[in-house]
Amino acid sequence: MTNDVGLAAASGAASVMPAALWPPQPYDAGDPGDVIDSLDDVINAPASCDNDITTTASTVPTAASAARPRLGLLGEHDFRQLFIADSGSQLGTQIGMLALPLVAAVTLHATAFEMGVVSAADTLPFLLASLPAGAMVDRVRHRPVMIACDLARAATLISIPMAWWLGVLAMWQVVMVAFVLGTFSALFDVAYQSVLPRLVAPDKLVEGNSKLQAVAAVSQIGGPGAAGFVIRALTAPVAVGVNAITYVASAAFLSRIRTSEARPERAADRHFGRDVVEGLRFVGGNPLLRAIAAEAGSANFFNAMSSAMLIYLLAHTLGVSAGVIGALLSIASVGGLVGALCATALARRVGEGRILWLSLAVTSPFMIGVPLMHNDYTLWLTAAAFTVAVAGGVAFNVTSVSFRQRLAPPRLLGRVNATMRFLVIGTTPLGGLLGGAFGTWFGVRQTLWIAAVGSMLVFLPAFFSPLRSMRTLPTAETGVTAPPEPTVV
Repeated sequence: MTNDVGLAAASGAASVMPAALWPPQPYDAGDPGDVIDSLDDVINAPASCDNDITTTASTVPTAASAARPRLGLLGEHDFRQLFIADSGSQLGTQIGMLALPLVAAVTLHATAFEMGVVSAADTLPFLLASLPAGAMVDRVRHRPVMIACDLARAATLISIPMAWWLGVLAMWQVVMVAFVLGTFSALFDVAYQSVLPRLVAPDKLVEGNSKLQAVAAVSQIGGPGAAGFVIRALTAPVAVGVNAITYVASAAFLSRIRTSEARPERAADRHFGRDVVEGLRFVGGNPLLRAIAAEAGSANFFNAMSSAMLIYLLAHTLGVSAGVIGALLSIASVGGLVGALCATALARRVGEGRILWLSLAVTSPFMIGVPLMHNDYTLWLTAAAFTVAVAGGVAFNVTSVSFRQRLAPPRLLGRVNATMRFLVIGTTPLGGLLGGAFGTWFGVRQTLWIAAVGSMLVFLPAFFSPLRSMRTLPTAETGVTAPPEPTVV
């Protein structure tokens, strides 16, 4: 899953995390998901295996009653399948996230501008396809969409090692793979963020999102190091193929979820365009969501600008090996685990609204270490500074995603998630392209300075909003209204 706010340390050089890649398609007012729903009819068939090792706790009451209080949601079968699927996918993502940019930078000797193009190609689908994805997801069952996207991403990635083995790999193919991968990831992410409220109770959403963010953080700690080893042992193109295997495993575990989703109701006068507009109006009409979108969108813009140049700086300018790059990113990602584990407690102590601006206001200045890096001890000092920045970004993600999952009515959740991702990640391709262009015109370090300074200001939209003093955020039950906008003097 791609986060609302992605830190440069966690996103490598080209935001090549399963981020989102599916070209918008012309759906009509009828059912756009007959094939997907047919797949779902098969997937939702009850399990018949008597020796299912993942259900042991549910079949032994004494063990379950002891384990569930300690494990929390991990004691519930369906959440556990989602958790395991996400774990494998996230680990593979870390390998692909480093390997695909290195295919461009090292195997194909990409220029600074070409690195920016690869970064933009991965995230452009969020701008092009997120809104149609939300309307589509609200019309069909979510789990079959996720499974189909996993399999499509696997098929896309495997083309890289095949082309390399045949000696025909070219930069245009890397860009196209990044775009297609991002397209299916965009669709997957909307369904992914909409399926959790159907698997867990509303009061467990923060716990569920925290555990899933912890998975991402742990994979970011061990993943880059493993990626560096795999790339060194197998080469970057082959490492991309390893990522494909993890998507197949993710699809397998998603298919084990037992909760049967009801087929969404379809009004006779339903119209695809009106569905998209309804999601836009819901987000645009809420001052809290508007402020969150402006903050996260600004953060992603500057993170993309920085991340477009990060691998180029390390691999080309500083001559750092793939193994060391992986180690640096692993150290930086420790902050993600800290942020995921502390998000619930921080929101409780500081307030849900306040943490949404404080998390980035306090931690973003640590990004200043990026343009100061040299091939010496400053590499490791920068990695340590990254841990703080990543922790703040993850705390923001857990709180903001949980908020909108509680706020949006179930029938609108897919469109609200899609609209928010359109707004917050749609800025990323522009940041990537400008990062590549600025790197060419002004220099790599100068571009990193611009991104670092800009990151320090991203908290302002949330600060100058009702979030500044709010401790408890509204839900769908309590209403979507918010306090008046604070007067700025």
